[in-house]
Amino acid sequence: MSLHAEGQKRMANTRYDVCINGAGPVGATLACRLSAAGLRVLLIDRAALPGLEDPSLDGRAYAIAEGPRRLLEEAGVWANLPGTSQPIRGIRVSDGRPYEKASPLFLHFGIDDAPSGQPFGWMAEARDLRLALNHTLLTAENITVEAPNTGRFVFADDHVEIHLASGTKASAKLIVAAEGRRSPLREQARIGITKIPYHQYGIVATIAHERPHNGVALEHFLPQGPFARLPMPGTAEHPNRSAIVWAEGEGRAQRSHAFPDDVFAREIKARMGDEDLGEITPIGRRWLYPLSAQYAQTYISHRLALVGDAAHGIHPIAGQGLNIGFKDVIALSDILISAHQNAQDLGAASLLQLYQRRTRPANMAMFAATDVLERLFSNDNPLLRRIRDIGISGVHRLPALRKAFVRRAMGL
Repeated sequence: MSLHAEGQKRMANTRYDVCINGAGPVGATLACRLSAAGLRVLLIDRAALPGLEDPSLDGRAYAIAEGPRRLLEEAGVWANLPGTSQPIRGIRVSDGRPYEKASPLFLHFGIDDAPSGQPFGWMAEARDLRLALNHTLLTAENITVEAPNTGRFVFADDHVEIHLASGTKASAKLIVAAEGRRSPLREQARIGITKIPYHQYGIVATIAHERPHNGVALEHFLPQGPFARLPMPGTAEHPNRSAIVWAEGEGRAQRSHAFPDDVFAREIKARMGDEDLGEITPIGRRWLYPLSAQYAQTYISHRLALVGDAAHGIHPIAGQGLNIGFKDVIALSDILISAHQNAQDLGAASLLQLYQRRTRPANMAMFAATDVLERLFSNDNPLLRRIRDIGISGVHRLPALRKAFVRRAMGL
């Protein structure tokens, strides 16, 4: 049975605690977490979710920090991952130029920098996470999934009326906008956004390589933009795999994205600095995304909360975009579950204000940090290169500071 058919079967109950518009990783995880705590959830998405279950290699992967991984576990999603996830046990940060050795001043985060020697995070294929979310949604007791479908939302004083394009009507105490950067609900609420273009594109792909990565990730800063290699779990065909996220100026990125496999592999190797993983082979699809940042002027309106990319989008330089969205889910679900247990109005302004206080300051700090990092590292100014190399090596020599950085990145 499809998710849409299952949702239609359960639409007899049209009064919900929460309605989530958008079933991407953030919206779907929020639905699963709330459902696990007994809240009644309506989840709407304009796309048919089974269409995302393409058996071919997607080419994309997510770096999931330890804190968000625990959220996925509590939501019942992590146990449903069909594939193996790869723990990240080290991160090497370096600076350089393509086809040149990296600066001798570097920063290395090792397993001793993490609390109790835990992995910093986990790499999971995008397809595997989607399959796990879909399975959890389909088997949850308290979730009605309407996909493909769209809703029209009428905000009243004590509830929100939901008019589905399929003809069904429903209501909820709170609406959550999880539709992404072009959020229709955010626009309906007339919440303004601030955008920062970076005039870069990100190339995302998966590679196989001859030598093992040993669970270590690479972040190599280059004049045109950062290059990241993230360790992936192996397969029988490709025992050593990594995901890459490669930022370049628009023209170069488009040309690089279209390179034949042998040229593409050569250009990847040229951006790894001192790291030598042997022969490199691109596998699966390649993706090309324009890079920009944006943030909403507020995360809340009357009976409305924004989560994930509807609220904020940052440069991928630190690999924290999805993790920030998951932190929104942690904060909002904690507030809503507590309110539900105490029979409070889930759409009350005081609860929404509490959600914004718990999330927006830290998110804005991350937004500012990634913007500064991009501007500091994506250039070839000799003076700035010297300053940032000294800064990188300075952090490397201070174990307490390394541990503080790691704990923050892990979302703990």
